[in-house]
Amino acid sequence: MIIAQFLTYLQHEKRYSPHTIQSYKTDLLQFSEYMQQTFELPLTEVGYVHVRNFMVTLLEEHVSENSVGRKLSTLRSFYKHLSREGLIPVNPMTLVKAPKVPKRLPVFVDDQKLDVLLDSGEFFDDTFPSVRDKLVIETLFGTGMRLAELLSLKESDIDFYGATVRVLGKRNKERIIPIGKVLGDQLKAYIDLKTLQNFNNKTGVLIVTDKGAPAYTKLIYRIVTSYLTNVSTQDKKSPHVLRHSYATSLLNRGADLNAIKELLGHASLAATQVYTHNSVERLKSIYKQAHPKA
Repeated sequence: MIIAQFLTYLQHEKRYSPHTIQSYKTDLLQFSEYMQQTFELPLTEVGYVHVRNFMVTLLEEHVSENSVGRKLSTLRSFYKHLSREGLIPVNPMTLVKAPKVPKRLPVFVDDQKLDVLLDSGEFFDDTFPSVRDKLVIETLFGTGMRLAELLSLKESDIDFYGATVRVLGKRNKERIIPIGKVLGDQLKAYIDLKTLQNFNNKTGVLIVTDKGAPAYTKLIYRIVTSYLTNVSTQDKKSPHVLRHSYATSLLNRGADLNAIKELLGHASLAATQVYTHNSVERLKSIYKQAHPKA
């Protein structure tokens, strides 16, 4: 099946993460099902008009412009690969334009709210699940790493002497992230407590479930969402929000944009510059509150 062959290509040659590959798979299966049910066409016989109909149908079903754009991006990669392999005569994505997406600022949680959550002593206890949950939030906010990077992080990736963690990012690109003393101490305490649980954890993965198995995506989402609910009323409460919070906090405290880019593992500065908008909005808010002519 050409979808399976394409996913294998993404895994072994492009070295995409399992999470990204799953997203591609979901999009392609949805598109394939639509083509079969609506036009009775195999993917190799799809044309521009069929893709356009698919896009219009999604928008009519109130799928967001962001989601539609992502699905079209998946199809572009897919058909570019088929064209390169000589499996289709014409690339149907050549003339397809994605819908305009309104610019949205990254959602983040204020430092003060995270301080209340992590330092008040109100929300966590000394049990293993609670210590683990707190470490998950501390690590995401204290390093800005992605969810997939956290899930793959191993105890051996932590350099306590150098106060750094080694992270394997997108496309197997490695980077070193410094950690503060508080996070370093919590990592030590968590690992000691995990050792006392006598888990049979042969993988060496840092974050594990209550029974010692490697943590998974839904568990981390559940941890982050449940605890952020205690201090934030905003709708979006995901691991990526803590990554945004990390970057925004650094920028608000004068960190160099290029340094933030390296810490986040962004391929280009353009991806990092979105955080400057949050910083400008914060300055505007301060101005309006403090200046007599505002």
